[in-house]
Amino acid sequence: MSASGQPPVITSPANPRLKALAALRRRRVRDTEGLTIVEGFEELQLACRSGVVPRSLYFCPELTRAGEEGASLVRQAAAAGAEVFEVGRAAFERAAYREGPDGFLAVVATSRRRCTDLTLPENALVLVCEGVEKPGNLGAMLRSADAAGVHAVIACDPVTDWGNPNVVRSSKGTVFTVPVATDPALATLSWLADQSVAVVASTPDTDVAHTDVDYTGAVAIVVGAEKDGLTAGTLGAADHRVRIPMAGQANSLNVSTSAAVLLYEVVRQRRVLGDF
Repeated sequence: MSASGQPPVITSPANPRLKALAALRRRRVRDTEGLTIVEGFEELQLACRSGVVPRSLYFCPELTRAGEEGASLVRQAAAAGAEVFEVGRAAFERAAYREGPDGFLAVVATSRRRCTDLTLPENALVLVCEGVEKPGNLGAMLRSADAAGVHAVIACDPVTDWGNPNVVRSSKGTVFTVPVATDPALATLSWLADQSVAVVASTPDTDVAHTDVDYTGAVAIVVGAEKDGLTAGTLGAADHRVRIPMAGQANSLNVSTSAAVLLYEVVRQRRVLGDF
């Protein structure tokens, strides 16, 4: 904010700050700087409610319909130490990475947690995603994880990253509400074993239905890459291999759908015991 209490105004699409925002669309830049973009009022509001403090916040009064809630979010971000900028419509639309922007965009720190940085409760529920490529799938799994009360989501050997703006967008901001971590598969499996967490691997190559396993203790649901599924090493380390029954012609479900089905079987079993 300026000395008058009003944020500086950016009107040029060529402004260096907006160019720096555009650069964060590239993973190499995100990895180097440890930063990413959150676009959208609801996503940013959820992130801030979860304790995220933006490094900088950009808002466009001509685009936003958030009213007093939006103004309050701007004030709260400024009070927490974020640099706040008002942006003209043409400049904001150039900086935005999605169609139909709603006038809110922020720069935040990305998660750099490893498994060993996580703390699990006694009957933990963990979702492990091995080699998942598409940001939309990671984001969708985060939404399911948030809804199902998952205690942590771990990306093993991922092709994409938690800071990918499309992960943030497709997760509706839940990438900030669920603890996330990144580690190689071997390190993840070793850590889960140390935590006494049973590993349940999803695969079509088994006769065990996903409803035939007890999920009421500490458990990790493990799903694999969109094309090839789980690696042989991960399947070999699993305590249980389960399949989701399918009556159609296709031989697999979308990985985010599979994760949701499995997580809600856990929820179903735990609700019977009053643990959800």
